[in-house]
Amino acid sequence: MRLAGVQNFPPMDRVLFGQPAADMVLAEAQRLGANRVYLVVSHTLNTTTNEIEMIRTKLGDRYAGTFDRVPQHTTRANAVEIAKAATAAGADLLAAVGGGSVVDVVKIVTMCMEHEIFDEDGLDGYELTAGAPGAPTMLKQFRTPRVRSIVVPTTLSGGEYNAGALVTDTRRDWKQVFHHPLMMPHSIILDPQITLHTPETLWLGSGTRSMDHGIEALCAKLGTPLVDAVVTEGIGLLAEGLRRCKSDPTDLEARRLAQYGSWLSAFGLQTRVPMGASHAIGHVLGGTFGVPHYLITPVLMPHVLRYNRPATEDAQRRIAAALGAAGRSAADAFEQFIQELGLPGRLSDVGIEPSDYQRIGEIAVKSVFAPANPRPLNQPADIVALLETLKDQTAAQRA
Repeated sequence: MRLAGVQNFPPMDRVLFGQPAADMVLAEAQRLGANRVYLVVSHTLNTTTNEIEMIRTKLGDRYAGTFDRVPQHTTRANAVEIAKAATAAGADLLAAVGGGSVVDVVKIVTMCMEHEIFDEDGLDGYELTAGAPGAPTMLKQFRTPRVRSIVVPTTLSGGEYNAGALVTDTRRDWKQVFHHPLMMPHSIILDPQITLHTPETLWLGSGTRSMDHGIEALCAKLGTPLVDAVVTEGIGLLAEGLRRCKSDPTDLEARRLAQYGSWLSAFGLQTRVPMGASHAIGHVLGGTFGVPHYLITPVLMPHVLRYNRPATEDAQRRIAAALGAAGRSAADAFEQFIQELGLPGRLSDVGIEPSDYQRIGEIAVKSVFAPANPRPLNQPADIVALLETLKDQTAAQRA
């Protein structure tokens, strides 16, 4: 039971769920008084479906332009490119339609537009750096953005529910975190129908990444009773929804459940409960080693759960129960869940070998999330030890 703490609430207007995306984008533009809506969208949706064209048509004279070339891992170069285009188009509202990278880039674009940052060096100093748990710092402070965003997510990663953006500095191969409370979208539109175009592995894998938000919040030292209750429900909804989506990818009710699970699982991150090892290490796997964001949690979370178990016994019992495996260890329950979804479950499955662990540790220990992990991550060796947990167990089983 949490004995003391602080519950924050996010500066976001609302979530609209179960309604057609095109109708709701127009309704939100009207509500916000936007006259120049600039779309940042999935390339696949824009070129192989009519989903984006329906939004353009609905917007009519409010439509200002479309950008559909967002890479898998959001980069500084891509952010400033979009900021230039949106500024030139006179955009007064950004609408993101796509997965986590599309969502993240729109958030940082609002800041690039506000500060007229049209060169990637201009973001230097605004990135968060490690400080005390829950209190990262930055050299420069963002102003409040005048142009903000709305989001139609087509995956389950859940990044739309928080005010931070992950952006890769390709000059250093580091994924950095940028934050301002009003980088949070005005509103989020959940339309299960539009997600039918999302590839199965991306859909299922992004759902585990959203589950990661709930797991890390539940295990966090700075959580709250409200967050614990909400994210536990979210983990359970995701477990049910993803299993049903695996069984029948066309099941709209299962997709709706998964969207609700993503929404609830993100509540801790949304209310600024600091994440831990999975985020610290996961950002290195993606930003430095190129592992797809949606495959990071399946291969990493069992390591994190086993490493953190001595400090999170109660939370891990709740995680196992939410996964439908009460009485088992949370790590074993999560591994079984990943197997049911048919996702990769080992670091080596995504190209990460023991020879990489030291470099991962050297970068991840500098993350803003490392100090908040429930079990100390003070030096690279701690992260190497975390990554070796399953390797040691596998060797013992083979013996």
